[in-house]
Amino acid sequence: QVHLVESGGGLVQPGGSLTLSCAAYGFTYSNYAMSWFRQAPGPERDLVATITTTGRDTHLADSVKGRFTISRDNAKNTVYLQMNSLKPEDTAVYYCNAYSVITDSNYWGRGTQVTVSS
Repeated sequence: QVHLVESGGGLVQPGGSLTLSCAAYGFTYSNYAMSWFRQAPGPERDLVATITTTGRDTHLADSVKGRFTISRDNAKNTVYLQMNSLKPEDTAVYYCNAYSVITDSNYWGRGTQVTVSS
């Protein structure tokens, strides 16, 4: 059974740091590009960062470039999002996503809340 389990969210002051983790179960993790999305109150879920299957290439949204880093460990079936210099506008529920271009399969985690506030 497929599961993506996010962890590491919480409350942090502006300027602080958090590291999110997403552990994958039930599918061939190394065949999937992994992404982090976030959703503030409202209908839109925005792409934050993507990493390719091997980890060689990454993409970051302009709003987080220079502050966030995405990485993956294929031996541990886990993807990470290192978030530094956090701002109140980073407050959102952060979701892990796995996508395979080979099978067109798309999986989501349940999300973890990140709140940036003093």
